[in-house]
Amino acid sequence: MTTDGMSVRLRTPADLDACAAALRLVHNADRYPVDWPADPHGWLTPQGLLSAWVAVTEDRVLGHVGLADTPGGPEVTRLFVAPAARGRGLAPLLLDTVRKAADGPVLLEVSDEGRAAVALYERLGWRRVGSTRARWLNAAGEPALLHHYVSP
Repeated sequence: MTTDGMSVRLRTPADLDACAAALRLVHNADRYPVDWPADPHGWLTPQGLLSAWVAVTEDRVLGHVGLADTPGGPEVTRLFVAPAARGRGLAPLLLDTVRKAADGPVLLEVSDEGRAAVALYERLGWRRVGSTRARWLNAAGEPALLHHYVSP
């Protein structure tokens, strides 16, 4: 899949260093993930990961998304777009890639602090199906409020 000179392809092990570098930029800008992982490669490859994709241009990683098998069903995981690449349609492209691979409804969860992400998901037709408290703490030091969505 391509848009504006960018493409999405399956992630390979050779991409992990570039993914971790892009993730560092996202963490510095947005505090995602909330706590920087001791092993970024491991964080990008969580248990239950079925597949992962990268958004690239000229072999530079601009974004990432994974599809994980969870007890509730297939779920979007580790979605991010580097700050300098935002506003170019990469997040919708990555989400569409996951939805097509799952061949059915897909779940995702997002922290209440991720207001731009919440707005994006809702604009794309994802439906909020509930909210819960996380086991990890938000910027205020409280258990984060997570919103749960299902794909259109």
